[in-house]
Amino acid sequence: MTERTAYPPPGYGLPDGFLAVRAAEGDEDAFAVLVQRHGRPLLALARGLLGNPQDAEEAVQDAFVSAWRRLPEFRHTAEFRTWMYRITVNRCLAVRRRRRPPPLPLDTAAEPAARDARSQPARCAEQDAAVAALSHALGGLQTGQRLCWILREVQGLSYKEIAQMTRTSEQTVRGRLFRARRSLQEAMGPWR
Repeated sequence: MTERTAYPPPGYGLPDGFLAVRAAEGDEDAFAVLVQRHGRPLLALARGLLGNPQDAEEAVQDAFVSAWRRLPEFRHTAEFRTWMYRITVNRCLAVRRRRRPPPLPLDTAAEPAARDARSQPARCAEQDAAVAALSHALGGLQTGQRLCWILREVQGLSYKEIAQMTRTSEQTVRGRLFRARRSLQEAMGPWR
């Protein structure tokens, strides 16, 4: 016998702060709504930081388990989303510290493909090569720069939110973003 679940689940329209209080009191349904609401963007963040879907899924799962255990300690001085991003970023950084990537051979960065606007496969191949080059360039950034770039450019967070998550000032965030953008601009120069 299968149990049917309603969609959207009960409580889906409630604010995060209310759901976090309910979850801290042991309401699993409230926590399930929070997981459903924030799981996808956190997974995108983790994929951007780790570059490996399996590691990303594991990091996000660990982050939610940690959040569930620590919810009674959550002081609501920041938004739940900000708190979850911080936990997820910490998990991702721990994973990155544990694994040292093997050195990449110099030929891993793909050459820009020849331009042939009429050929769709050629365009797809070119886009794939550009994405691979961007991914490679992101991997070459310092961790703080990469984190700030992903949070701003991929996740669309404000400077203030990024500063809260990274426990730095907005000025530091702006500096890291400036350096990250400059490095990426140089690395992606052949693709213009």
